[in-house]
Amino acid sequence: MAKDRKIDMVILGLLSHESLTGYDIKKRIDGAIRFFWKGSYGSIYPALAAMETEGLVTRVAETDSDGGSGGREKTAYAVTDNGRQVLLRWLNDGKASNDMKYETLLKLFFGGSADIATSIDNIRRFEAEIRDELRLLHVYKDNLSGTIGDKEHLHYYLTVTFGIETYEAYLRWCAEAIQTLTDAERQ
Repeated sequence: MAKDRKIDMVILGLLSHESLTGYDIKKRIDGAIRFFWKGSYGSIYPALAAMETEGLVTRVAETDSDGGSGGREKTAYAVTDNGRQVLLRWLNDGKASNDMKYETLLKLFFGGSADIATSIDNIRRFEAEIRDELRLLHVYKDNLSGTIGDKEHLHYYLTVTFGIETYEAYLRWCAEAIQTLTDAERQ
């Protein structure tokens, strides 16, 4: 396994709950996980192939029951015992990379090369995205609130509440940044 390929841990974590196809893995990543992790088909399928070679996952044939493919078999993956051990070692490793990459902040950092209105527009677009995501996080929180007695749901709930707190802080920052830029433009 590539040392810095965190997509492996995402896949192993998802497969530790149920067998999934590459498509299903992408759907899960684009769902609740998207608030703190991204993944593309271009990273998922090569990771699955490498992890299969390394004995961390295994292929499982499933019949497509949605009727869309005429009952043909599709390839799903399941985590192996070795894969579970790798996941547990990673979970117990005290190191974690918490990189923050926001293109809006990059644009703001270099915003002195444009007019202030451009920076305000960029912040407003970011603010709108955050508001949309925050609404969805509140739906997740409401859905999980009654199930936090379950160990897995408790962990999901905690990541959702982290997201809510973080996004609310982003919105406060957006309001302050817009006000600061507006004040600077008036001078």
